[in-house]
Amino acid sequence: MEDPFDLLEKVKDKSSFLEFAKALRDERESHEGREPDVFGFSGDWANNDIYGFLEAAIAWADPDFGVAQEPELEQNPWKQFAIFLWCGKTYE
Repeated sequence: MEDPFDLLEKVKDKSSFLEFAKALRDERESHEGREPDVFGFSGDWANNDIYGFLEAAIAWADPDFGVAQEPELEQNPWKQFAIFLWCGKTYE
């Protein structure tokens, strides 16, 4: 399995987005059922339920869906949404 972060960097279209999303899903599967550590992390997953995942992704996206941090995202909505999912995993 290729590392989801490496695939994230390559997202440019529907196919590469789905490849990234599948890798992220597979990585998450290995964390299911693990007890979070004292900081609430399960491995490198900061958000371990759907509410926390979506809360983190939305916090990253609001108000401009990442464009202020990476203006080129406006030209690549596939990568923009991939980063949205990535931030659900990592953003606190």
